[in-house]
Amino acid sequence: MSEVVFDISMSLDGFITAGNQSQEEPLGEGGQQLHAWMEDERGQQILEEASGDLGAVIAGRETYDDSVPWWGSDGPTGPARCPVFVVTHEAPSDVPEDGVYTFITDGIESALEQAKAAAGDQTVSVMGGASIGQQYIAAGLVDEIGIHLVPVLFGSGTRLFENLGDEHIQLEIIDVTESASANHIRFRVSLK
Repeated sequence: MSEVVFDISMSLDGFITAGNQSQEEPLGEGGQQLHAWMEDERGQQILEEASGDLGAVIAGRETYDDSVPWWGSDGPTGPARCPVFVVTHEAPSDVPEDGVYTFITDGIESALEQAKAAAGDQTVSVMGGASIGQQYIAAGLVDEIGIHLVPVLFGSGTRLFENLGDEHIQLEIIDVTESASANHIRFRVSLK
């Protein structure tokens, strides 16, 4: 059975984008430094380890809209071409030809069901943004949370852990890895 992992980069003060987002800078002014860890040797190893068992990806519509110019038809996994299930209210009219994208308009549970079917025994990655991650966490549909904690304070932007409700969500640390530009922390979401 597939594990569901929500994995994302975050500033020390809890933002997954910097302030002043625009179409040219979807991560906000200076927000690209959240992904600088992917350039160092240890960061690349972490990416390779995570993608080795990846069977499907779930993304929100905003993440898709912001990223598809860079992803193209192959999606975020490039030549591996893992299927991407985009949760949206309405499918876009213009999509890359021969793309890996399926647009899901009937909710997060349906997207997860289809992603698990596509992934088989491999991992399903919920990759963001904040809203889609919050929905999956609040619904109790995430087995693991991976945070790439970047040593920067943005002060503003998109907060990751808002809108989760009042109930405590217990986490167990299962791994902490340091690299030159981030601490990579994996948490098991404890069952209630």
